[in-house]
Amino acid sequence: MRILIIEDDDETADYMRKGLSESGHVVDRSDNGRDGLYMASSGEYDVVILDRMLPALDGLKVLEALRAASIQTPVLILSALGQVDDRVSGLRAGADDYLTKPFAFSELLARLESMTRRQTAATPETTLTVGDLTLDRLSRKVVRAGQSIDLQPREFQLLEFLMRHTGQVVTRTMLLEGVWDYHFDPQTNVIDVHMSRLRQKIDKGFESALIRTVRGAGYSLSAEG
Repeated sequence: MRILIIEDDDETADYMRKGLSESGHVVDRSDNGRDGLYMASSGEYDVVILDRMLPALDGLKVLEALRAASIQTPVLILSALGQVDDRVSGLRAGADDYLTKPFAFSELLARLESMTRRQTAATPETTLTVGDLTLDRLSRKVVRAGQSIDLQPREFQLLEFLMRHTGQVVTRTMLLEGVWDYHFDPQTNVIDVHMSRLRQKIDKGFESALIRTVRGAGYSLSAEG
């Protein structure tokens, strides 16, 4: 992990830096809230260890500013303020965890590892790639072999569903439920029409077809021939 420590006490910061570095992590440190906020805002860190009582800018203000800027880097507050109200205010300000001083390094490390595991599990995959085809869920862009492809919203949903099931046979029922949110068969050719349009955009003019009809079963998207 790349870890940022925002802590004004040199002894505490050196203790954490030494232990975390020995555990294989990359550690940076700021000794005040203003500079710490600037460093944390870069988005380069996997986790931030934040003291509450800091010079220049209070720890909770740092945390509130990060969350207001939509920076969701996991933050562990490390503080001598250990009353219930203190912990509650820290968590409500946007902290992911709260550890009071004095602390055991083994517990600090375990909490950091747990936080980053949760963050990884909660972060959805934003880019899907199959062969030379890429779909970006955030920008809603689709590119194949360097060529941008313009899709209608339903076509985008259909392609995303197929890419999430790469190499699998996707049945008509799966498409009706996963793309159209139908839990019954409307007995129309809606799937066939949209699939035909999608194939024209995704496969026509390219060296190989990615979308294939699996006779009697459904469709499959794969880079394999």
